[in-house]
Amino acid sequence: MKRIVLTGGGTAGHVTPNIALLPELRKRGWDIHYIGTQNGIERKLITEIPYVTYHSVQSGKLRRYADIKNLTDPFRVLAGIGQSINRIRKLKPQIIFSKGGFVSVPVVLGGWINRVPVIVHESDITPGLANQIATRFAKTVCTTFPETVQYFREGKAIHTGTPIRQELFLGNPERGRKLCGFTGEKPTILVMGGSQGAVSINKAIRALLSRLTRRFQVVHICGSGNFDNVLDSYPDYRQFEYVSEELPDILAMTDLVVSRSGANSIYEFLALKKPALLIPLPLSSSRGDQIANAKSFVKQGFSKMLEQENMTEDTLYDHIVDLYLNREKYIRAMTENNTADSIEIILQQIDSLAKK
Repeated sequence: MKRIVLTGGGTAGHVTPNIALLPELRKRGWDIHYIGTQNGIERKLITEIPYVTYHSVQSGKLRRYADIKNLTDPFRVLAGIGQSINRIRKLKPQIIFSKGGFVSVPVVLGGWINRVPVIVHESDITPGLANQIATRFAKTVCTTFPETVQYFREGKAIHTGTPIRQELFLGNPERGRKLCGFTGEKPTILVMGGSQGAVSINKAIRALLSRLTRRFQVVHICGSGNFDNVLDSYPDYRQFEYVSEELPDILAMTDLVVSRSGANSIYEFLALKKPALLIPLPLSSSRGDQIANAKSFVKQGFSKMLEQENMTEDTLYDHIVDLYLNREKYIRAMTENNTADSIEIILQQIDSLAKK
């Protein structure tokens, strides 16, 4: 039987593209295994899928900043490499597919030592630290953005786009409105800040609720621990800490999105033709990847951007209203974009590189 190992974790963004590949891999007869950490979000998400076998290894976060854990995490990475070598030697997979995140480094190195071909997928325009390491041991690098190909030697990288979960296309707007208690009388804004939420966006949106809800209905995915009970009964406002199965229905009823600019999320907005106001993480809190992602989407006419440093109640409200009034322009640009069938392209790479 053909056997594949997938890896990636630390955040949902390093797991959901792998999840998008799983149904097609299963249809094509692959025996699917996933290597992640014991306590990472990848374990929670993957162990819910009955046909995938999950394995745990140790790993440590790779940081660019000073932290006391920098003294101990390298030893966890080394331990994880040893565990990955042994696990992969026993599994004997034909190929490894890595989505990135710090957990992926031990697995990629374990595969390389066992002479198993590795494919790495890079979400952002500029590779993150984990993928900068992992791609050195990969046969092929798949990129979400066409601009990313230039960072690798000729012939190593291929622009594939990012896999989109097919269930996102099956949402029902009426189910979404029923879930939120909304009518169809006002347009709907979806506010989200990634799997952990975004405190600055949460505060700015909530400060604007009295103005926003005169014109819009607002559904707010605010992140774990950010639920505000005081606002729970606010008219035309519905908040969730986290959604999973409900997300397709919420997206189906959504007219525009206010969001961070993580690569997976914005490509989902592109696939669903949802105009978005992107508020990327600032340089003070990131390596600048979300800023580059947002600028790429602005350049292509898919989204509008507001830098967090320039976000006030007035600028946020004005950008939202402008996005809504010009939404057809953004929808037209997204419709004219020739979005690649990312899943099929990646599966072709997997099939062609798999060790016989």
